[in-house]
Amino acid sequence: MPIEREEEREAKPERARLDRATVAATALRLLGEFGLEGLTLRAIAKELDVKAPALYWHFKDKRALLDEMATEMFRRMTADLNAVHPPGDWHEALQAAMRGLRDHLLRYRDGAKVYSGTHFTDMSYAAPMEAHLRTLVAGGFTAAGAARAWFTAYSYTIGYVIEEQSMGPMPGSDGEGYDLEARAARLAAFPLAAEAGPEMFRDQDAGFEAGLAAVLAGTAVTLLPPSGRPGPGPSPGR
Repeated sequence: MPIEREEEREAKPERARLDRATVAATALRLLGEFGLEGLTLRAIAKELDVKAPALYWHFKDKRALLDEMATEMFRRMTADLNAVHPPGDWHEALQAAMRGLRDHLLRYRDGAKVYSGTHFTDMSYAAPMEAHLRTLVAGGFTAAGAARAWFTAYSYTIGYVIEEQSMGPMPGSDGEGYDLEARAARLAAFPLAAEAGPEMFRDQDAGFEAGLAAVLAGTAVTLLPPSGRPGPGPSPGR
């Protein structure tokens, strides 16, 4: 009969008490305390009152855990967004989806970093993606254009939230954000760069909306076939 190693005897009871969902949910909760860099399997094991080797029954490494965390974030986001009837207009639907994505990522410390570059661990993303792409195709996009429109807006949102969550206070500020007056003083010889500060750093909600509007306007011009593009607006002065 094979002889069990001591660590195997210790891990087996713990394995029975744990599952992937419990580990991922605990990791998402601890993310707010430790951030992505400080979140370790050891810290998660301590919170669960098990030994670290027990987690390796479920996740081979931190990368695999991050994949499951991102998938769980997506499941929660989809559950919330499904409660709201999606708009039929592609522009409104894509705008609402990106607003919802940003809102959910901001609920977690380093949420966008966790979400970015991960691989979903199940097919829960397929039906929502199909629905969004169908709305874009119904709005006049080709299948390829719909995919590019979705991915462009998605990439903008992920990148914006990564910057938004990573932005630390400037030296000498009150710790709550950039000291724009000090920044402008340092950049006195570069007036346009100095004036850019309030636009980039003062109101992140307004900044996101302005950027998203630009992305969607560009999407309509560059990715919609001519027959599906919006007509010209009224002339100035009318």
